[in-house]
Amino acid sequence: MSHDAVKPFALGLAAEGQPLQIVSLQAGRNLDRRLADLGLNIGSRISVVQRQGGGLVIARDATRVAVGGGMAMKIFVVPAQPVPDGSGSQ
Repeated sequence: MSHDAVKPFALGLAAEGQPLQIVSLQAGRNLDRRLADLGLNIGSRISVVQRQGGGLVIARDATRVAVGGGMAMKIFVVPAQPVPDGSGSQ
């Protein structure tokens, strides 16, 4: 349940296709707001779809967002556990 055993790392260091969860934003107020407007909040589940130069294309649900390298280094993530397909098991 806790991410205590897993050390957060910058999104810019993540591998393509790895499921991730945002745990911290090391950004100023304006960048924090911009990330929130893009749907990138603490707790959001994302993955890196593509690397483009120093930047990344990340996916959150069906949405794709391009993030510059500097911004990617201010978003801290941990590996996310896969979400089960069903709404619950019995």
